[in-house]
Amino acid sequence: MHCDDNEPPVVYPRQMAAQLAVEIDRTSPVPLYHQLAEQMTAAIEDGTLKPGDAFENELSLADRLSLSRPTVRRAIAELVERGLLVRRRGIGTTVANQVVHRRDELTSLHEDLARSGRAPRTQVLTLTTLVDERAATALQVPVDSELVFLERLRMAGDQPLAILSNWLPPQHADLTIDDLEAESLYSILRRKGVRPVVGHQVIGARSASAKERRLLDVHKGQPLLTMTRHAYDADGVPVEFGDHCYRADQYAFDITVHER
Repeated sequence: MHCDDNEPPVVYPRQMAAQLAVEIDRTSPVPLYHQLAEQMTAAIEDGTLKPGDAFENELSLADRLSLSRPTVRRAIAELVERGLLVRRRGIGTTVANQVVHRRDELTSLHEDLARSGRAPRTQVLTLTTLVDERAATALQVPVDSELVFLERLRMAGDQPLAILSNWLPPQHADLTIDDLEAESLYSILRRKGVRPVVGHQVIGARSASAKERRLLDVHKGQPLLTMTRHAYDADGVPVEFGDHCYRADQYAFDITVHER
């Protein structure tokens, strides 16, 4: 299409950035950038800031909160790195499309979805008993034990997010498909008097198998996040072993580390 040099350029209206209410405690030992990052994170997670919303630029935010630009820049960069904000040339900083963020705490994906305001839905693919040496070793039971094995497809509404494979000790053979589709595995265990309180998790990534591509609706070559988990009760007794995979474009692990 030919454009007349005399025609004025087309100017598209830009979405106004909302001014987030932030309280900075300068007497706190918590770094200022971290205070700001945590309040911005909370505003995204509770829906105050929604996917696609324009985000206040760092100069405006720094002036309004009487913070240095490097402090504000570091807070924004932290959220960009965690996938909560997106920077685009010519558009600015916006809230990223909704991704489930699992923090460094012992929760289930069902609970993470419910907390973020998304409707968790579960399809039970397998519920059986079997012998599995790796899982038995993780659960510290004899290797020939008949373990409870369940495989579930977890969705947010109609969007597939994860395939969850879990092994449980033999005493949980009374689990039903109806229970597993209605609530989280951890809530079922707590109702049965078993409370997971400590988890050891190993996070990785790999390519999806043909079955996983079909169930999660991903294309060949699209990576999956993986997580294996050993969960224990307050006495250190293993209560669950899990091997899960997640759509990397819909899920992120959110971990805070501290200096030793």
